[in-house]
Amino acid sequence: MAPRTITPDSALAGLREDIAGDVYVPGDPGYDEARVVFNAMIDRRPAVIAQCETHEDVINAVLFGQDAGLPIAVRGGGHSVAGAALNDGGLVVDLRRMHAVVADPEHMTVRVAGGATMSHLDRACQPFHVAVTGGRASTTGVGGFTLGGGSGWLERKFGLACDNLLAVELVTAEGHHVHADAEENAELFWALHGGGGNFGVVTSMTLRVHPLPEFSFVMLLFPKEAGPEVVRAYRDLLQDAPDEAGGGAIYLNAPPEEFIPQELQGTLLAGALVTWAGPASEVREFAAPLYALKPSVELLMDLPYADFQCMLDDPPGMRNYWSAEYLSGFPDPAVDVFCARSAGMIVPSGMQHVLFPLGGQVARGPADFPIPWRPAAWGVHPFAVWEDPADDERAIQWVRDVRADAQPWSIGAVYLNFTGDEGRQRVVEGFGAENYRRLARVKAAYDPANVFRFNHNIAPAAA
Repeated sequence: MAPRTITPDSALAGLREDIAGDVYVPGDPGYDEARVVFNAMIDRRPAVIAQCETHEDVINAVLFGQDAGLPIAVRGGGHSVAGAALNDGGLVVDLRRMHAVVADPEHMTVRVAGGATMSHLDRACQPFHVAVTGGRASTTGVGGFTLGGGSGWLERKFGLACDNLLAVELVTAEGHHVHADAEENAELFWALHGGGGNFGVVTSMTLRVHPLPEFSFVMLLFPKEAGPEVVRAYRDLLQDAPDEAGGGAIYLNAPPEEFIPQELQGTLLAGALVTWAGPASEVREFAAPLYALKPSVELLMDLPYADFQCMLDDPPGMRNYWSAEYLSGFPDPAVDVFCARSAGMIVPSGMQHVLFPLGGQVARGPADFPIPWRPAAWGVHPFAVWEDPADDERAIQWVRDVRADAQPWSIGAVYLNFTGDEGRQRVVEGFGAENYRRLARVKAAYDPANVFRFNHNIAPAAA
């Protein structure tokens, strides 16, 4: 389906009349703002951006795109590192105005519109002291996050976001409305637990929530030279931790925050973050082995989970490249190469070199879903964020080097939300080969022309 040039003809005028939201084309005031995404490396120029406000808007936009012969991208939070929310010369179905979230504490569920971000979700749940696993940035879109699996700080306690998915409303490539849950369109519902946005435009989803009366964390920062000792201590502490514990061992550029001494701001530090589904007194006691290493900086807080979710947000306008490897274990040789690679980080920058603990409810979650990385013990996440385009090659190579270092312990399967465009084989590994074949059959049933292909794409199975 080749892109076409869209001019203000009757079809475009009709779209503007048919949707309650706004429609932008190149040259319109607001067009350039509407095409900005999280990753500043992405600079694409869609032919049409349809900012939908209702489920019916989405249907009308999809039908317009099909009639006009336009490639169709779908935008929720716009956090895909590869820029999957945009295309060149096509249609963008922009869901950001559809961000209503309604928590139902009586039934322990929350209904989330397709364009809602983590901040919308967390703020709606906070008054009732309930939560579901969310992303690690408040501006991440709930839809793409959940459909891709959904890994976050609370995953060891509450499971992945997709483990808590109860129902979905979506619009197919033919403009049809489909409801999916465990009983209705069950095979599609299975595919939506990790299969991403391959099957339609999700306009709302219902998630299970859990009681979270208290939340706390401790962040301990050390000189970078202490990194190997800190990472080993963190590994030993978290590998058999209670489900309440999460967080990560991390190398990071110290931000200009009040709790960090001025002389350390902008320098590379080793850190240990322990999140806790409970009070600060408990996380302080749990983290005692890390305190024994005499950190240079300590931040210990009780605070609402929704507030914590905003604390680690990266500033907009930065350049981004990320990836991940999921590991069966993290022995001392893995610690050594992980820590040594921190020497290649750009200082100062927003780069982070992270080791995430898995296990808990992640490992105990449904084995049937297309989440083959669920059994991993650890995830290594090189997260490159920088400002100067002159550093592009260096930053990207650093991410690739971290992945190469982790290969001896990698299980192969990977959380695709943490990756960009790394080739078809990587996509198959992200779903698992057998799952991929099953997903391809679902794709053929709901999107046989592969209209929704600006994603970690699943090619429709042949008839």
